[in-house]
Amino acid sequence: MRKILLIGISTFALGAAAMAYADQQARTPKAETYKMLELFGDVLATVEDQYVVPVDDKKLIQAAIDGMLTSLDPHSGYLDPENFDEMRDQTRGEYGGLGLVVQSEDGAVKVVSPMDDTPAGRAGIQAGDYITAIDGQSVVGLPLDAAVKQMRGPVGTAITLTVAREKQDPFSVKLTREIINVKSVTARAEGDYGYIRISGFDEKTGAETRAAIRDLKTKVPNMKGLVLDLRNNPGGLVDQAVEVTSAFLDGGEVVSQRGRDARDIERYNARPGGDMLNGLPMVVVINNGSASASEIVAGALKDRKRAEVIGLTSFGKGSVQTVIPLRGGVDGALKLTTARYFTPSGQSIQKTGIQPDLEVANSKEEAERVADAALQFSEASFHNALDAEAGKTRRAAHTPTEIPPEGYDAKKNDFQLARALDVLSTGSVEAAVRLKPVKTYALASPAFTVGQAKPATPVVTEAKPASPSGAAPAQKVTPKAPATVH
Repeated sequence: MRKILLIGISTFALGAAAMAYADQQARTPKAETYKMLELFGDVLATVEDQYVVPVDDKKLIQAAIDGMLTSLDPHSGYLDPENFDEMRDQTRGEYGGLGLVVQSEDGAVKVVSPMDDTPAGRAGIQAGDYITAIDGQSVVGLPLDAAVKQMRGPVGTAITLTVAREKQDPFSVKLTREIINVKSVTARAEGDYGYIRISGFDEKTGAETRAAIRDLKTKVPNMKGLVLDLRNNPGGLVDQAVEVTSAFLDGGEVVSQRGRDARDIERYNARPGGDMLNGLPMVVVINNGSASASEIVAGALKDRKRAEVIGLTSFGKGSVQTVIPLRGGVDGALKLTTARYFTPSGQSIQKTGIQPDLEVANSKEEAERVADAALQFSEASFHNALDAEAGKTRRAAHTPTEIPPEGYDAKKNDFQLARALDVLSTGSVEAAVRLKPVKTYALASPAFTVGQAKPATPVVTEAKPASPSGAAPAQKVTPKAPATVH
């Protein structure tokens, strides 16, 4: 009787009526689906009845829902009520934690990006690192939300992370938890030029960007140009990416989204007369940690010929997730991939990323990572990532066009920023390469030279991403659900 009762309870929660219908309509197209739902009920009942210790039915079912969604792609998933609240805190720009954006990869916790001026950022944790243990306890194989919860805790308390990094022995980092009240935009003068750094896209980013531009125009009244730094920016809210881009464009398309039905397209445009710089030259700096919303901004400014882009090919996350609250959030929410986004020229950058106009590595070590296929970290490295456009794939491992000269201290200097300023001062990428060439030297393996080489040509060969730690599609599943990207 117990097993029969348990099956009845389990299957009722998953759609008992549908299964009863399936019994009567065994030859309908959905019959196999209903049969599998009944199988799920049988498995749950067996676990409840025979597992070595008592189980929590609610957690099991939530884990099953999450497993179903994460099998679709790396960015879909189930948020339980607690994680849903945490995600909303992050998009508001304030939450408690360490300042890490992480992603689950094959049962491991992988760092997508550390946030600026947070415990993780100050400790030197890098994109691509793996968190293997927390306070001495392994988190390998642990669900991502469980690992994230362990990283949270009372402000002022200490936590020790064990970090695995390519070509280094595992090491431990002791951090102190803080309220992460992230100011996503910072700005400063670089001589006659302005510099704006955007670390993420939360609800305040558009307003903060406009305020930063106004402040720079006051401090540098004869400003000759602007560097927009989007390196290691993991993304955020789509509408804020549009707001930021609108500060540099006079109307026109910023990005479009296309869901399952290719005819159903939603376009986002900049406001007419919105260019606060009145056409001053711009350079955008990106790297392989620039993902999602930051790729929307870089792609729009590049396609619209408003800015030249330098750095390294971006992460390549060209999908949009809609957060769909369940019963108003009481039962959490679904984070479901519902669309791809396209740059103004109609290009999807899913897996392929934004190619820079001038490829520049920030250090010799970074150049070595670009040149080694085993060290690649991008959307294309996820085994179940959404496919790229037909006929396109990410550029393979290769040697970057420019790297710092021999003896350059990458810890004290910023080579990519220096080259961005060269582009502004000389007037173009071509002029910067011609008039301010970089000294050449050979990388250990493979050998290559840099300097007066032509800027890297965007390469797409003709052949067939972050769940934050603590955190508008054509196919409108829930019209009022906020569209978010990581």
